[in-house]
Amino acid sequence: MTVIHSFAPIAHNNAEILILGSMPGQASLLANQYYAHQRNAFWPIMAKLLQFDPTAPYVEKTRSLQSAHIALWDVLQSCKRKGSLDAMIETDTQTPNDFQSFFHTHNKITHIFFNGGKAETCFNRYVLRKIDLVGPMQLTRLPSTSPAHAALSFEDKQEIWLKALGPRRLI
Repeated sequence: MTVIHSFAPIAHNNAEILILGSMPGQASLLANQYYAHQRNAFWPIMAKLLQFDPTAPYVEKTRSLQSAHIALWDVLQSCKRKGSLDAMIETDTQTPNDFQSFFHTHNKITHIFFNGGKAETCFNRYVLRKIDLVGPMQLTRLPSTSPAHAALSFEDKQEIWLKALGPRRLI
């Protein structure tokens, strides 16, 4: 099994919100784009929240996030995994991204939203206790937008995400 690597963060220095996944799935790795799987709910939810066309080109979607002061990244920088499921990530191969440098550069972030439980677990295990946060930070786990997380419907996921990231949080 080969080592897979995540992407660089999508973030401006003025970001106030950070959304963290665990590691891109196969469709995302092949497309070199976050949340590229056609059934992943992430971009449709963000489109509803930020009022952009969900079919817009990737660069426009990422610009919309940045305009709303939202950064996007993954907790893991690399790991070994068969397939796309978080459950298949080999624990002893997980290497986190450099959050110390990230938070130093992006020091306006006050809230981290985790896209699912694996992102939250990895952040707590590999990052939280090993870095100095630049200020108070609120951490919130949201349901995974992955189509593999079928316990909730798209509508339920969207409602939870919109409530958490709603207009009162955005600039």
